[in-house]
Amino acid sequence: MPQTHIQFDIPAGLAIPLSQALETALEQDGFPVAVFEADEEKAIWTVSVYCDGDKRAYVRGVIDAVLAEAGIGPGITEETLGDENWVEKTLQDLAPVRAGRFVVHGSHDRGTVRAHEHGILIDAAMAFGTGHHGTTAGCLFMLDRAMKRQRYANALDLGTGTGVLAIAIARAAHIPVLATDIDPVATRIAVENARLNGVSAGVSAVTASGFAHRAITARKPYDLIVANILAGPLQTMAHDFARHLASSGTAILSGLLPHQKARIVAAYRAQGLHLLSAHYQDGWMTLEFSRP
Repeated sequence: MPQTHIQFDIPAGLAIPLSQALETALEQDGFPVAVFEADEEKAIWTVSVYCDGDKRAYVRGVIDAVLAEAGIGPGITEETLGDENWVEKTLQDLAPVRAGRFVVHGSHDRGTVRAHEHGILIDAAMAFGTGHHGTTAGCLFMLDRAMKRQRYANALDLGTGTGVLAIAIARAAHIPVLATDIDPVATRIAVENARLNGVSAGVSAVTASGFAHRAITARKPYDLIVANILAGPLQTMAHDFARHLASSGTAILSGLLPHQKARIVAAYRAQGLHLLSAHYQDGWMTLEFSRP
């Protein structure tokens, strides 16, 4: 089916919060939202969405509502594209991403992984997590550092997307990882990516909302939990995180903006989790907590 490319320009200071608002609004639909700098001198960024042609009016309505709430007038352009997987076409040109010892790459960049690095093969798919987003790269950086400091035995990847974080843990730590996602397409893709990366024996996946699945409860406590989702759910689930995290365990949270730090830290401190460190990348924030 032909796709529609919808985009608009925005002042630099509004680019990240507005793109996140769109990601949240379109999360259940799976339409990718991209944001990039269009004019450095004028501090102008571009936000764009790719969607199926028959969903154009719906997506345009979502964009109009988000911009109206921010008090921004319309300046939206649209382009009808051919019947082609534009997500895959765009990702083919992306360079490998290095975060600590991890290298996330596509099939066309297998040769870029060095001997001391952990290569993670992730090709284009309709799920979040190619390593190019600041939240995913931030999680990989924090995971690399945490696994150098401490040995883990049982891990949970909440909101796994493509499975990139679960694969990273299984590959570097050689431990079992349970990967979960609210989207059944994502869990299917995560299982396939684990197989392609040779860690299918260590990674299992279930479709679940938050911690609400007996497979999650059956394997607790976890000494490592990673969740790259959004601030709202992360704040709401602070009690569940504490209930599932082992003593001396580590929780790595992302999908966060810097201004959200105080409320997330307060929510987790109230549950007995202490902030260890924060990592900032491409306008996004990743937080590492421990349970003493």
